[in-house]
Amino acid sequence: MAQISAKLVKDLRDKTGAGMMDCKKALSETNGDSDKAIEWLRQKGIASAEKKAGRTAAEGAIGSYIHTGARVGVLVEVNCETDFVARGEIFQELIRNVAMQIAACPSVDYVTTDAIPAEVADREKQIEMGRDDLAGKKEEMKEKIVAGRIGKRLKEMALMDQPYIKDSTMTVAELVKQVAGKVGENIQVRRFVRFNLGEGIEVEKMDFAAEVAAMQAA
Repeated sequence: MAQISAKLVKDLRDKTGAGMMDCKKALSETNGDSDKAIEWLRQKGIASAEKKAGRTAAEGAIGSYIHTGARVGVLVEVNCETDFVARGEIFQELIRNVAMQIAACPSVDYVTTDAIPAEVADREKQIEMGRDDLAGKKEEMKEKIVAGRIGKRLKEMALMDQPYIKDSTMTVAELVKQVAGKVGENIQVRRFVRFNLGEGIEVEKMDFAAEVAAMQAA
């Protein structure tokens, strides 16, 4: 496999407007061939999606998914630029797939890592800093190890960083970019909520032995 240099990635970004990680993946998939990488990005719809990412997406739709057995349900809002696209089959299919993804990822609570509150990230850092395997390590080394672990942990909590359940070679973010490229509009997953049947309800556990004893005493 060809060595993918930072300059090669930057040059491809300058030519296409695609994100750095997308450019790096495109070059990896095409063995470092810039021309083929541009074609790869165009086929995936990523380059055109990046150029539209700054445009306002105020239309869209709220979709839902109820998992088999009706014990898990999801509501998700996905935005686009026009009502015409929002009503289209491609966009509606995206909403269904994103909702299904959320239902399949119980540890995901935020759309992106940027949306994770600072206090949550700080709490995760404190947990990692207290791990037994870090005891005795120098503070500088400990900070580096924890930074890597925190980055991984926060991605586990973010929807857009998850491997797509129907195609694990891409992330949910890449799926959204592909659809944005197909429909020619900016698409953003704005928010979601997951419902788990019975969540938050305290169920009184019956002590069978105590109940039998009480009945006998009566």
